[in-house]
Amino acid sequence: MWHYWLIASGIFFVIEILTVGFLIFWLGIGALIAMIVSFFIDNLIIQTAVFVISSTILIFATKPLVNKFVKNKDSIKTNVDSLVGKTGIVTKNIDSLNQVGQIKVGGETWSAIGDNGINIEKGTQIIVKEIKGVKAIVTLKTKDNNI
Repeated sequence: MWHYWLIASGIFFVIEILTVGFLIFWLGIGALIAMIVSFFIDNLIIQTAVFVISSTILIFATKPLVNKFVKNKDSIKTNVDSLVGKTGIVTKNIDSLNQVGQIKVGGETWSAIGDNGINIEKGTQIIVKEIKGVKAIVTLKTKDNNI
């Protein structure tokens, strides 16, 4: 039976090479562990259980470690994330109580509300603090928060 586990392991490793994730690799290692067990135990159910359990443990045990090294702290912010910290101008009065108002940031128009419920008049310069759904949370631009 060890032949089948070796073939399965090879197939998992080839699939891992073709994918961008780091998940199938652990299934290949689990198949190798099941292959080793097959030298001592002929029961296919036990071998399969060893494969499933070892693969699951390896996936969950190494996921935090892999994420720690894969995440790039110097990644370039794109799309909505790129707006946070940018300066814009209020194009329609921001009434945070009624959640109406618009800003223009980088040539794009966004619905906006004031941070901590502040109201901001048209023509005022703002800084985008965060994006929640489709609304920009903004604060007044001051000399202290000039970015």
